[in-house]
This record gives sequence, C-alpha cells and structure tokens, in this order.
Amino acid sequence: MRTAKCAQDGIRSPLLTNTWYSTSDLAACLRVNASTLRRWRTAQPPQGPPFVSVSERVIMYSALDVEEWLHSHRTVPHREA
Repeated sequence: MRTAKCAQDGIRSPLLTNTWYSTSDLAACLRVNASTLRRWRTAQPPQGPPFVSVSERVIMYSALDVEEWLHSHRTVPHREA
C-alpha cells in the first residue's frame, strides 16, 4: 500500500512549493495592519490579494498571488509629450 504524498513521482506543484504568508506575515510585508487584510477579505465583494481559508481561523496568502495582485494595482504615471 502506498502512502499519500503531496507530489507524485517527484513532480512538485508550483502551488505547493510557493511561499505562503499568514495574515500577520503579509501585513508586515505590505506595511499595513492585519486588520486591513481582514477588512479586505470580509468586504463585499472581497478586496485585496487572493487568499485561501485553510480553516476557520487560518488564512494563507500565496506569494505568487500577492505579487500578481500588486502588479495589477500598479499605477504608472504618464509623461506629457
């Protein structure tokens, strides 16, 4: 009988090898309060970066999702010609 593994045959999913942040870790990285992330998550519709509810009290953020979200919210000023 085989035991369960996260990745089969040595092939690891980018999702599982990606860095994950807790609410407090991501808040520190973004230099916002953790309550800001909680407010974004509970807004209707939800705002902020995508998140995964691991359990009722554990929320995780993928570094890849956060990076994509930050890029999508970038403002690039245009110079007048």
